[in-house]
Amino acid sequence: MLFNSIDFAIFFPAVFILYWIFAKHLKARNTLILISSYVFYGWWDWRFLFLIIISSFVDYYVGKWLYRTEDSKKRKGLLLISLFVNLGFLIYFKYTNFFIETFVDSFKLFGRDLEVSTLNIILPVGISFYTFQTLSYTIDIYRKQLKPTRDWLSFFAFVAFFPQLVAGPIERASHLLPQFYKTYKFNYNQVKSGLLLMAFGLFKKMVIADRLAILVNQVYNNPSDYHGVEIVIATVFFAFQIYCDFSGYSDIAIGLARTMGFDLMKNFDSPYLSKSITDFWRRWHISLSTWFRDYVYIPLGGSRNGKYKTYVNLFIVFLVSGLWHGAAMTFIIWGAIHGFIIVFEKAFYKQRLELFQLLKINKDSFLNKIIFIPLIFIIVCFAWIFFRANSFGDSIIVVKHLFVNNFSNLSNDKIYELGLNKPDFLLSISLIVLLVLFEWTHKKLNIQRRLSNQFIAVRWATYLMIGFAIVLFGIYGNDQVSEFIYFQF
Repeated sequence: MLFNSIDFAIFFPAVFILYWIFAKHLKARNTLILISSYVFYGWWDWRFLFLIIISSFVDYYVGKWLYRTEDSKKRKGLLLISLFVNLGFLIYFKYTNFFIETFVDSFKLFGRDLEVSTLNIILPVGISFYTFQTLSYTIDIYRKQLKPTRDWLSFFAFVAFFPQLVAGPIERASHLLPQFYKTYKFNYNQVKSGLLLMAFGLFKKMVIADRLAILVNQVYNNPSDYHGVEIVIATVFFAFQIYCDFSGYSDIAIGLARTMGFDLMKNFDSPYLSKSITDFWRRWHISLSTWFRDYVYIPLGGSRNGKYKTYVNLFIVFLVSGLWHGAAMTFIIWGAIHGFIIVFEKAFYKQRLELFQLLKINKDSFLNKIIFIPLIFIIVCFAWIFFRANSFGDSIIVVKHLFVNNFSNLSNDKIYELGLNKPDFLLSISLIVLLVLFEWTHKKLNIQRRLSNQFIAVRWATYLMIGFAIVLFGIYGNDQVSEFIYFQF
């Protein structure tokens, strides 16, 4: 079920009303959450509910058995069961065809063609997200950082919690699971805040991201037909499309949970205002980057075994992150670009500080920001080419065509033939500028808090403006752009 669908517009009010009717009765409330979550997920394909149920069942009992035994071999065996089940599902559904294709391609390098066909496998929506969420539960218990729950209902509801089930944030059991043990009182201000955040998320998705997607799809689905400035525009548009699409989903998820009294972690923090790639990953998909830090980077050794081992560990993390996003060489290259730049930043961090001191530039100064924020954005956009391209071959075509000088197209109106007419193109540019200004200002002034302190007329005028903007300028009836991008991961 999509947040931006008629189905959800009926589903959410019904669940919301029933939730607050049963809010004081913990077992009934959690039962409602669990059933609602299964309906929400099963609306797409009910057969894949069995994967979530099996994963929940295995990790619930593995967690209990891990806590009861001190035998190191048994503990490792139990952890392996959890890893085998969860990663087994993930690898089979997401990576089987990738491994088959890679195996066949490797033989082609030696002049041999293998008659091996790929399998007809459907990727379950959100499998990467809930797999990582439930895995962190058993790993934390194995590390003795978390006690297992005895309440199976709360645990199953935690794994399947519908606001963030399909595309995160990837929550840790230590933060979210205890919230299923508590009842909540209806709080008007909290509900209003949640609804406002949901509206802002829908605005980012339906008005900005889905409009930008029309032009992006036109160019990236036909890369041989476009050059130079057309590629630049499509790539910059994709940078804001994926940000508004994914952060819009996170806003809706966090706001939706807030209307029910739950608190989800922040997943985005103005990433395009970053002054380094390291800073970018502190602001982009925070729940995933911290997951990889805690469950991949640190177990590999982190920064404990010398600088060269640290660089290798960092690079491995970003290669794995690229593969997590998709079973294709393009995603691995995307991860490798980010990994290489982060290693470079780590290796020359002291030299960068010394340069700032020599030039008498404060690292937090406005001059530093206007130099490095655009530079980092350009690097991120270049990496996005490989993320967005439909294939490795397409990504090479896009990169080759990127450096063709055809800036005359800006003056002869050919840019209005890229899928968006002139009014929609200019509206898209305006929305991007407004978004950047909003995020720059919000970091300093906390606009949402200031809005909450305004007169009721000002507040409701703002709410109505957002609502009317979604209704009037939202993109409807376009199946190619309505689905959230991160559903494919």
